[in-house]
Amino acid sequence: MKTAVIYWSATGNTEAMAKAVAEGAGVEAVAVSDFSGSIAELDTVAFGCPAMGDEVLEESEFDPFFTSIEGELGGKKVVLFGSYGWGDGEWMRSWAERVKAAGAELIGGEGYIANDAPSDDDIEKLKALGSQLA
Repeated sequence: MKTAVIYWSATGNTEAMAKAVAEGAGVEAVAVSDFSGSIAELDTVAFGCPAMGDEVLEESEFDPFFTSIEGELGGKKVVLFGSYGWGDGEWMRSWAERVKAAGAELIGGEGYIANDAPSDDDIEKLKALGSQLA
């Protein structure tokens, strides 16, 4: 089974989450700017992006990437995760709806969110979530 963990992070919070998911899945986490693979070739994929602005995905790099591969998610198992500092998680709910509308199966509920830096408990839960991808 081919798995990838792809993320965007400004402060390091979502990067720490990505590394935990990747450890659980037995793969390396890859920043979206460094991802050169093909989503079509993957069986499972985890995406990480924090809430930005008015509770949206990061708009200059991550959202354009995600929009470009959204049509390739049908039939794949997907995990979503990210950190936030305000709001109530609306960006994650909207993102989960996009993934489901693309025909993917969400693993671990509607996405995993951590308020600011992930706690030790968050890291352990993210590792377990990653193991569900492997």
